[in-house]
Amino acid sequence: MTVDHIRYDLLAQDALRGVVRTVLEDAARNGLPGDHHFYITFDTLAEGVQLSPRMLAQYPNEMTVVLQHQFWDLVISENAFQVGLSFGGIPERLVIPFAAIKGFFDPSVQFSLQFAQATDTAVPEPGSETEEADSNSRRPAPQRRGRPPSAPLPTVPAPATPKPAAATSEPRPAPVEQDSGKSESGAEVVRLDRFRKK
Repeated sequence: MTVDHIRYDLLAQDALRGVVRTVLEDAARNGLPGDHHFYITFDTLAEGVQLSPRMLAQYPNEMTVVLQHQFWDLVISENAFQVGLSFGGIPERLVIPFAAIKGFFDPSVQFSLQFAQATDTAVPEPGSETEEADSNSRRPAPQRRGRPPSAPLPTVPAPATPKPAAATSEPRPAPVEQDSGKSESGAEVVRLDRFRKK
């Protein structure tokens, strides 16, 4: 098997994290346009993540924050973003490196990205811990890696298959050869035996 020395998978992940950075930079400058809002899931133990001991104790593996109605001081740097959110009525300041992000979801347009972590070797169990700001009540359903959250696919009706003809108890009559050489309609019936070599 050929070894990928270039690591296209990591390059693609970095490029997609650049999409998240660009979207957050725009939100920091101009606010959230229209109905757009973001669910961001991140690894709370990743290098560079900063959150209070209270939040880390409550979410020791991963956490989901929602940027929608009430967040403040969104600051974007080259490698991370900072944001203020309220959890349980207590304001918190989070620093989240882009490399720590595991998932990004904008439910207004059903756009999602999933990121593999460098240390991930197995599919995470469903029901991992998530948290969101007080002002947001909706939360995406937990997803298994490799299957981003999205709207249910439209159901397409299966093509109609012809139904087999109903079986009848009466056998079909076999074709009747007429010795007279004439059919009932008066046309001449040609027997194949006439052309066979004898």
